[in-house]
This record gives sequence, C-alpha cells and structure tokens, in this order.
Amino acid sequence: MKNFTEESMPYINRDVSWLAFNHRVLQEAIDPAVPLFDRIKFLAIYSSNLDEFFKVRVANLRNLVRVGKKTKKKLNFDPKRTLKKVLKIVNQQQTDFSRIFEEEILPELGTHKINLLLSADLNSEQSEFVDAYFHNNLLPFVQPVLLVKKRIRPFLNNGALYMACNLRQKEDENGERQYALVKVPSDHLPRFIKLPSSSNSHDFMMLDDIVRRSVHYLFPGYIVKDTFSIKLTRDAELYIDDEFSGDLLQKIRKSLNNRNIGPAARLVYDREMSDELLNFLMECFDLEEMDLLPEGRYHNNSDFFKFPDFEMNHLKQAPLPPLPYKSLEQSDNFFESIAQRDHINHVPFQSYESVVRFFEEAATNPDVTHIKIVQYRVAKKSRIMKALMAASQMGKQVSVFIEVKARFDEENNLDWGEKLAKAGVTVHYSFPGLKVHSKIALVTKVEKNQPKLYAYLSTGNFHEDTARVYSDLGLFTADKKLTNEIARVFSFLETVKVPGQNFKHLLVGQFNLREKLVDFIDKEIKNAKAGKAAKIILKMNSLQDHKMILKLYEASTAGVKIQLMIRGICCLIPGIKKVSENIEVRSIVDRYLEHSRIFIFHNNGNEKIYLSSADWMVRNLSYRIEVAFPLYDEAIRKEVLDFIDIQLKDNVKARLLDRKQLNEYYKNGSDIATSAQLETYFYLKRKE
Repeated sequence: MKNFTEESMPYINRDVSWLAFNHRVLQEAIDPAVPLFDRIKFLAIYSSNLDEFFKVRVANLRNLVRVGKKTKKKLNFDPKRTLKKVLKIVNQQQTDFSRIFEEEILPELGTHKINLLLSADLNSEQSEFVDAYFHNNLLPFVQPVLLVKKRIRPFLNNGALYMACNLRQKEDENGERQYALVKVPSDHLPRFIKLPSSSNSHDFMMLDDIVRRSVHYLFPGYIVKDTFSIKLTRDAELYIDDEFSGDLLQKIRKSLNNRNIGPAARLVYDREMSDELLNFLMECFDLEEMDLLPEGRYHNNSDFFKFPDFEMNHLKQAPLPPLPYKSLEQSDNFFESIAQRDHINHVPFQSYESVVRFFEEAATNPDVTHIKIVQYRVAKKSRIMKALMAASQMGKQVSVFIEVKARFDEENNLDWGEKLAKAGVTVHYSFPGLKVHSKIALVTKVEKNQPKLYAYLSTGNFHEDTARVYSDLGLFTADKKLTNEIARVFSFLETVKVPGQNFKHLLVGQFNLREKLVDFIDKEIKNAKAGKAAKIILKMNSLQDHKMILKLYEASTAGVKIQLMIRGICCLIPGIKKVSENIEVRSIVDRYLEHSRIFIFHNNGNEKIYLSSADWMVRNLSYRIEVAFPLYDEAIRKEVLDFIDIQLKDNVKARLLDRKQLNEYYKNGSDIATSAQLETYFYLKRKE
C-alpha cells in the first residue's frame, strides 16, 4: 500500500456519502416491485431524512463557509466546494423526486381510482365542498402578510408551509407588483383532504392547493396573478460549548428554546417560481444563493407518512407479525431462564415484549433491589419507563442515566427525566465533554442471600416504537464476565470516577474500544502475512473514522478479506488496486431500518464476535461512552453468523457501494431471489 496519511488516503466526504444513502431510500420509491403505498412511505422517509440533513449538516457547512479561510486551513476539506457538490446532488435528487411522484406515483394511484385533484379538476359539488372547507376550517388560521422592501421582515415559522403570492391591485393594471405570504396551516389540519367522490373512486386534494385556490378571498382589492409554495428551515444544531464546568442541563434547555429561531438553513421553493419573485424573497429574508433549494409543487413531503390508505391494504407490504420469543415471554420464572443460559432477541422480527418484561418483572419481583439503565432515545408512551417509576415507588433503588444530547430527542428526554425524578428515581444527566450512546441495563436480584446481576445489552435503544421498524439485536445475560463489567460502566456514569480495573471482556468507549478494535485488525494482518486465513466482517450504520479506514486499507493490502455491510455513510472506497481490492461494501435498504452493529474477526478460526452500540465514526470511537459486548454462547454465536450469512446473500435489496456511488443492485448470479429481511424472518420462524 502507498504511504497514505489520514489526509491523503482515498476518502469520500461524509456528507456526500450520506446523500448516496438517501438516494438508496429514494430507490425504494422508484422500485415498481415495492407496493404502491410503501413507495409513498419511502418518499416520506427520504424527505424526513433530507430535512434533518439540512437543519444540521448543511447548516454546519454554510457556517464553515461564512467563517472563511481561517477555518478552511484547519479542516481536511474545502467547505465551499463540498457545499456546492452537496447542493448539486440534492437538486438532482429533488428533480428525480418530482418525476417519481408526478410521472409514476400519481398515475399508478389513478389506476386504483385514487385521484389527486387540482382546482381545475373539481366538479361543482367538489368546488362547493372546497369553498366551504376553506371558510369553515382554514380561515381562522390563514393570515395574509404583505411584503414590503426595506421593512422589518416577517418571521417565518421553522419548517412551516407558506404560499408566496404575486399580486396586482385591481384598479391599477400597470402598477408595481406586490407580494404577500399566506401560511398553509398543515400543523393544525390534515394535509390530504378527501373530497366528495363517486362510489367507485377516491378523490382528494392537498391542503396547499385548497389555500392556493382560495387565497383570492384574502386579498379583496387585488388580483392574484400567481402563487408558489415556500418553506424556510432553520439551523437546528445545538450550539453547546462542552466546557468541563457549568450546568449542561441549562445549556441544553436554552439551546432548545433558541432552536426554532435560529438562522435560516434553507429556503425551499417551487422551481416554477419566477426569478423576480425569488430575488425579492432572497432580499426580503436576507438569503444567499447557497441558501436556496428548488423543489416541486409540494414541500414538507414527510407528510406522506400520513397519506390515506382508503382501506386498500392490498397496496401495502404484507405484514410480518413479530414472532414471540417464547423462551422468555412464556417463562414461568423469567430471571431463572436467563440464569440458565444467555438469550438473544432480534427485533422487529421477534417481539420486543421480552425486553419490556425484563423491566416489568424487575419492578414487581420482591427479590430485585436495584435497576440501572441508560436512556438515549425512548418512546413518548413507554411501558419501560412506567415500570421504572413503579419500581421506585415500591422501594427499589432505580438509577437512570439520561443522555440529554440525543439529537431531536432532547426535549422528550428532559420530560422523562422530570417524570422519573418525581417518582423517586435517581436521575443522572449527561456530563460535559461526553455523550453516552451505549444501550445497557442492569438488574440486581438477591438469591440465596447473595446479590446476582442480570443484564440486557443491545445495539438499539429502549424504545418500544422504533423496535417495530429498527432491526436490532439484544442480549439477556447473567454471565458474571459481562455483568460485573457492566456494573463498572454504570459506576463510572454515576460517579465519573475511572474504574480501578481494566475491561477484559467489554469494549468500552473512552477506555479500550478503539484500541481493542485496532488490535483485532492487527491480528488479522499478522495472520494474513503468515499465510493463514484472515477475514473481517463488519456490519454497522456508518464508517467514517479516518484512522479505522486507514487500518482497513492496511489490512486489505496485507491480504485480509474484508466484507462490509454499511447502511448509511461509508467514507471508505473499496476495490482500489493495491489499496482496497480485498474490500467489498454492500448496503441493504428495505422495509426495516438496518440498525445492528456486528463485528466479526476470523482470529485463525476462533472467531471473535461482538455486538455494539457503536458505529466507526470519530464521535463514537473517541467522544462517546459506547459498549461492544462479546458473544460467548455457542448457539447464539451460530445464530448471529447465520444472520450475517443471510445478509451477504441478499440479491434483492443489497446495493454495491463504490467510488461512483451509483448504488447498483448486488447480483450474485443466483436464480433464487434472496431478500435478507424476509429470509431472516422465516429463519427465526422455522427455528421457533
């Protein structure tokens, strides 16, 4: 391998790579094999993803550009060039989005008698209905605002829809054009309005188009020449200085209060808008060229999550009801079942009920004295949190570590923290300088007058809602090798005192995670150079860390065979001669979000298998408390290896990742179509 440095090695910018991931989401909306309503759902997922990307990542790029050359010298990339490339890619994707919706989705809806109507399409009955709907439902919410140059600009709500109107006074045909804004109250009313229809059809209208049709009622002295939809999103990154003193909790609260009034991150506008109106809006809201993003007629397309199904379930994917994890769910003695052997559950293919029961059993069992848990993201309605509060009220010692820097979940986490504290739970919040991302829980139960520890370790959050759509693995164990070290992790979180003993089994961020992963790769390099079999299989959400990528390049050059399953960001470039020719990268995007992290090192035939909360990103490996845990039970090890084998055989939803980022579908030459998620479900069903 060439003598690359971290700065000179082959590397794809993380934001550019993320856009390639979101394109894979968009591919699901393009795929005619995906049921119609699910294609619409993937349009919503794509749009929701992109909104968050602009609020955080693009806002950050813009800020770096505005800071200027001094910051550029400290970075290993050019923010201005990256921003330009990002906007070019997004513009092309938005064009594809509009084409998919207008030329594919809408016509296919029409074949099922589901019709999106515009004002010109309405019959007399529907026209009367829309007029009445506007006056009875919309009128209280729509407040027109005339825009005047060099006046105080109106404040646009973050992410809200508006109609920008081009007006002319009725008496003055040659007078100067005027402009106004009208809010589309999609935060108060449904986005999709069902219209009176014949018995064999389903007609509906977008709320935007009802406002567009009726806006003339709001300007009685004017002729409305044109209307175009716009949306302004603001910088949602939390600017928190991680000093090692001060009240971090108050900083979070202050930043949350400022989030909706942050600087503009982008103006989304209808690409049919005239240059004159667009230039006026740019001047009015003090926007630059890099703040603009053209889209189609409709924005806030994450609202497609609520697209009406008209009771046509045949246009959706056949459901895969979660399989019961009978070994625990039907156990007469829950903790005894864990004491006898380790258990692993695989949501959403298997039910999350065993995880919920872990906490509910702990809450009601009279021999349980302590419960500890890390809360990163949690459902708004959570049986787990209720069980913890009930346990505290029964006199048990309950300790919850709440990560208040979980992006876009800060407010929910703070609310739960207050509820837990009121119930008597000991609540620990984030400490400055570190983010806690591990997904661990520990229960102490007195057995034969001695404390016995039970743990649940997972790749995913304690979140009953996402457990229905995120593919994650969780381990129930009473193995002292693991539970004693988990107790040490909690001791550190509660006291911020470094454990006196080293971690021998767990890989823990801030202590030994990065170092041990490098050691495992070095062992494979050594074996390859000695002519022994050497192989690494890694499954994760994101691969971005420069040092780890450089180490994987080194392993590839030494002859180590490396197979990567990366759902999202992948900054590594596979297939480069004499650099990464032994590395193959695939990505699966399907009905469930691939979220589990699995690290497998061949180790000369004695495989080391770890599950983890950590992706290989700088933030995870250097600035977070993460936990990777080994699998020791042979039956569980085999199940995870079988799962990985199924993933690697996917020739339906797997894409190849490379320098070109074309997301070409992986074909393995087999005549048998294998969808990893479907096959995993039926593998577990056969096993059950």
